Amino acid sequence: MAIYLSMQRVRFSSPDGYEKFKLVFANVRHHLKKHPGFLHLTWWDHADDPTWYNEVSMWTSMEALNSWHKDVYHKYAKKWAANGAIMEDVITNFQLVRTRLLRVCPCCGHLSDGPYDLYREQHELAKPCAECGFHFPTTPESASSNAVYQDMSAEVAAALEAESPSPGDAGAHKHRHS
Repeated sequence: MAIYLSMQRVRFSSPDGYEKFKLVFANVRHHLKKHPGFLHLTWWDHADDPTWYNEVSMWTSMEALNSWHKDVYHKYAKKWAANGAIMEDVITNFQLVRTRLLRVCPCCGHLSDGPYDLYREQHELAKPCAECGFHFPTTPESASSNAVYQDMSAEVAAALEAESPSPGDAGAHKHRHS
């Protein structure tokens, strides 16, 4: 059996947004288990950055994960979160199927959702809001190794993209999720 992993790194707009999210999130368990292929969900607080949360879910296939994305509860929860509760949601799916960056600017409310170059992660996260120039918070590397980064140069990233299996069949770096 193949296992498919989806990981999200989330920042909330405010402590109040996170408290409200926990109420919505607590209900997720009642909806997830009805989807064939659902295996696991965990939520983690980052040890060095109290505003950074990690969600990891495991599925038997991309189709199983997509069934959750089509679930009515998930659609409404996502819509609610994008209307102010979250500031940033970095979503990464492995076997690198889809990587994208979803951001809601806390200053102007601009929602951006697009391709996210994992080879150049820190470069991508350093980009300000396209509307107002707000600089989203980032987490620096830590001495404890809870946060360690190494972006590839643009040239190395392009070479790695060229030599890796074509992501076109899975939608990686080309997919715009709605």
